[in-house]
Amino acid sequence: MARIAGVDLPNKHVNIALTYIYGIGRSSADQICEKAKIDPLRLINDLSQEELNGLRQFIENEYKVEGRLRTEIALNIKRLMDIGCYRGLRHRKGLPLRGQRTRTNARTRKGKKKTVAGKKK
Repeated sequence: MARIAGVDLPNKHVNIALTYIYGIGRSSADQICEKAKIDPLRLINDLSQEELNGLRQFIENEYKVEGRLRTEIALNIKRLMDIGCYRGLRHRKGLPLRGQRTRTNARTRKGKKKTVAGKKK
């Protein structure tokens, strides 16, 4: 099993297996295969050690993936919250940020329903 950027890649086509790395999607995986001159339809276990090392080096030098990317995203969100902008406040409250309605829906961001008791007479 090949290991790139701290992730064990499954024995699938190279362009699919690379998407198991956080920060690499389908289009990025295709670009990586093209630039590293590796056939995207070969299986990961069929790659030689030199090809794997080349792939590893290319991803390490050209892309921000896994821990570095997660850290950068967390710092960006923290910066928004610290400066107190609208998006930062929405992050802090756990509400949707991009203009979605919140009267109904929005359950993914808001969490489980909290029932509010009705007025007593």
